Amino acid sequence: MSAAAILPDTFVKAGVLSIAVIGPNDQRRIAVIDALTAAQNGQIREFVAYPANLDEAAKMLNRNYDVVLIDLDSNPEFALDLIESVCVQGPIVIMVYSLIDDTDLVVRCMRAGAREFLHLPLERGAVAEALIRASARRPANPAPQKTDGGLFVFLGSKGGAGVTTLACNFAVALAEESAKKTLLIDLNLPLGDAAINLGIKAQYSTVDALQNAGRLDPSFLSTMLVPYSANLSVLAAPTELAPCDTSNDAVDRLLAVARQEFEYVVIDAGSRLDLQRTILFNECATLYLVTQVGIPELRNANRLISQFSHEGSPKLQVVINRFESNSLGIADEQVTRALTRPAEWKIPNNYAAVRKMQNTATPLALEDSPIARTIRQMAKAACGKPDIPPEKKKGFSFFR
Repeated sequence: MSAAAILPDTFVKAGVLSIAVIGPNDQRRIAVIDALTAAQNGQIREFVAYPANLDEAAKMLNRNYDVVLIDLDSNPEFALDLIESVCVQGPIVIMVYSLIDDTDLVVRCMRAGAREFLHLPLERGAVAEALIRASARRPANPAPQKTDGGLFVFLGSKGGAGVTTLACNFAVALAEESAKKTLLIDLNLPLGDAAINLGIKAQYSTVDALQNAGRLDPSFLSTMLVPYSANLSVLAAPTELAPCDTSNDAVDRLLAVARQEFEYVVIDAGSRLDLQRTILFNECATLYLVTQVGIPELRNANRLISQFSHEGSPKLQVVINRFESNSLGIADEQVTRALTRPAEWKIPNNYAAVRKMQNTATPLALEDSPIARTIRQMAKAACGKPDIPPEKKKGFSFFR
């Protein structure tokens, strides 16, 4: 007798659900799919492996699923993290299936966000009953799936290129120009200075978030942020030198949660090329490569431009900081040849203004200066806002 035969036909067909089954073990996965097929006529998509990392979970489940079933036994700890990661993506009913009979593990699954724990071998009707409960939880008018927020990464071709100054001011300008929720994350660990630049004090830091990535969700992340303005929040680097040996998976998890909660996420990555295997450097990000007019900086920028020119790389924009035409005896044409492309942005040199900002914690973006105007242009371009030049004031005249 099939599972569907145990319950009235009208109940079984009342909720046709879109279902994903994630299970590395073929035998267990097939048993679950057979039970699902017997219980309903909805779409079932099977995944024969866990995602490579938690960020890949969002790509794996790149469509709306009503239910996701996850094999717990192949890797219980990763499966628990995966449950939490999938929970962030929206109102999905998560179920787990397992041969393990462990009350503590059941409790951990439920705390992670699972709604159903299906013990193998499956009892007749258990899956059908679970699907009826899932159908009842499904919203009558599901909200449209929220798209991930824009990701803007500032990376220096060399230490001292001015990445933190630009990232902080860009975040301030972006939050103001777009009027949308923006988050600045200081990943220039362990010595990031974003908090100092903005004059804020933080109780928690990026290191705290990364070291607790396994239980990171929007609510937990919000407790570690410092509000800076109406639309800008900051996740600062630690105030003291602290160990920060964290994994790429932890970085990806942090970014996944942040991008679900904020329309824009700005990253101060310093010159950290060790993060190349994270989402920071894939096609969903816009990478602002910050360099200066100097032989070492241009040489490094040349190599990085080549590195980030292949398919799957971030959208690259080159920023020349502290720019002075023909500075250091290097002509503008030579700079373009060295970079193999024209720079999208040239930030004027004004050492005194930058030093004043660092000493007074007053962002350049809030003042009117050539630097501020360029950074605001960058922010407007990033959020799709047209850059309308200010009207020229008419001079006094006796004639009309």
